[in-house]
Amino acid sequence: MRFPKSIRWRLQLWYGALLVAVLCGFGFTAFHFEKARRFRRIDEELQVRVAALVVALRSTNRPVPSNEPDSGTPSQPGRQRAPGTPPLGELRLTPQQSALFGDGAEHYFAVWLREKEPVLRSPNAPENIPQPQSRDAAVRTRGKFRESFIFSAPVDCVLVGRSIAVEESELQKFAAVLAAIGGAVLAAGMIGGWWLATRAIKPVDDITATAEKIAAGDLSQRISTAETDSELGRLAAVLNATFKRLDAAFAQQGRFTADAAHELRTPVSVLLTQTQSCLARERPAAEYRETIEACQRAAQRMRGLIESLLELARIDAGQEPLRREGCDLSKIAADCVELIRPLAAKRGITIDADLSATPCRCDVGRIAQVVTNILANAIEYNRDGGCVRIATARTNGTVVLTVHNTGPGISVADLRHIFERFHRADKARTAGHAGLGLAIAQAIVQAHGGSISAASEPGADATFTVCLPA
Repeated sequence: MRFPKSIRWRLQLWYGALLVAVLCGFGFTAFHFEKARRFRRIDEELQVRVAALVVALRSTNRPVPSNEPDSGTPSQPGRQRAPGTPPLGELRLTPQQSALFGDGAEHYFAVWLREKEPVLRSPNAPENIPQPQSRDAAVRTRGKFRESFIFSAPVDCVLVGRSIAVEESELQKFAAVLAAIGGAVLAAGMIGGWWLATRAIKPVDDITATAEKIAAGDLSQRISTAETDSELGRLAAVLNATFKRLDAAFAQQGRFTADAAHELRTPVSVLLTQTQSCLARERPAAEYRETIEACQRAAQRMRGLIESLLELARIDAGQEPLRREGCDLSKIAADCVELIRPLAAKRGITIDADLSATPCRCDVGRIAQVVTNILANAIEYNRDGGCVRIATARTNGTVVLTVHNTGPGISVADLRHIFERFHRADKARTAGHAGLGLAIAQAIVQAHGGSISAASEPGADATFTVCLPA
């Protein structure tokens, strides 16, 4: 089942759960503060009226004893005495205090003597108001009413209250508005989260689609990298570079296989032709000898090619150990010059050496092979009576070897492939070569952590530069 394993759905569910928790927390907090604000305002109004009522009661005459006749003074408007209770002294309210409990006022009040029915209450007071029992609290909520009270002489308890039905209705509307806004924000957040998750996961889908095409054999496919600054964008760029190297490696491998088959086909054809010709009829001993010598030359060429291929394979696989030791690159170059000088003398080519001391650590045999290959290449691709200049130097912790020849130079097209295996710039002049000398030299130099490069001006000359860490 894909749903629980999808990264997009996991991100969406996590984002949705987090958004719901934040919205619920915000909504609950907002509702709580709004409710507290409204009730605080109501409690302040009630406390003001309780204080006013207590002041009025304290200025009132003492209650008339039950065995004395009523004074007959009419009760003050806005106040009535509970039946069956002793009369209470006149409750004198100022005009401002009377306005707090006048006709049409939303506030009501009640006054109790100790543990009795209220002896005094406003006309708009609800029936059967229970007397407060706790002396610790100053306010209470009773159904749809909010009441504030105080225990004080000359009476036992004074209570002022009002209906909170309007406030509760408004709070319900406020809660509905919060829920609607929260739902809208949640919907917008989920849509935005899905869009962001889809946009974030899109490079993964592109990587998957491209990898599937590459697995099918199309190595030219690349991942779209519109956003290179994001983590997935950088990953796509790295994968594209990897795919490019794979494509180049497979292409090079294809060319290598074709070139190796081509190089081996010639000596094998020579062997077959010679043996078939020899077996066709009886021949003199001299012809048999010539046939065997031709087969020997073909076999030697095949052996040289196979040994070069095995050497490259071992270097590429890191199976060719390098015996690094302290040495002087100038002495290695001098030995190689003496070794190659007879080959140069056959064509009248002079070798100029400017070899300064350049100590380094390397595999002497392998570096000598590199220098010999480059010198042989400089003589092979030189004009008769030309010149080869070789020099060594040390620069910024690097030893440098340069070989310059006065040949016809290297074309721009050949310069790009000069170190590729089986590449030969002049097929006519290199009929007996496989084109692996410079490829082996490059592999050896890179195994030492160095670099080799070629520069040339077409029709003029060419220069090879080898850099090795000192």
